[in-house]
Amino acid sequence: MKKGIIGEIFSKAKFADNPNKYKIFYRDFERNVKMSLPEFIRESNNFQTIPISRIERIERNDTVLFEKKRLKID
Repeated sequence: MKKGIIGEIFSKAKFADNPNKYKIFYRDFERNVKMSLPEFIRESNNFQTIPISRIERIERNDTVLFEKKRLKID
């Protein structure tokens, strides 16, 4: 996993906080999927089957910590 905002959030969640408080929203083809951080790590096979680039949003206790910006074209 590359370091950056997402890497810092995951590191803090795993080692300094309760990872179950974190919800990960990621893109799976044309739909968004929501799951807890431990579920995401298991499901993604430690980021092998679901790359970090598919993460759209990360929340902790309903507070948005990360959200991918989308370019809107009119």
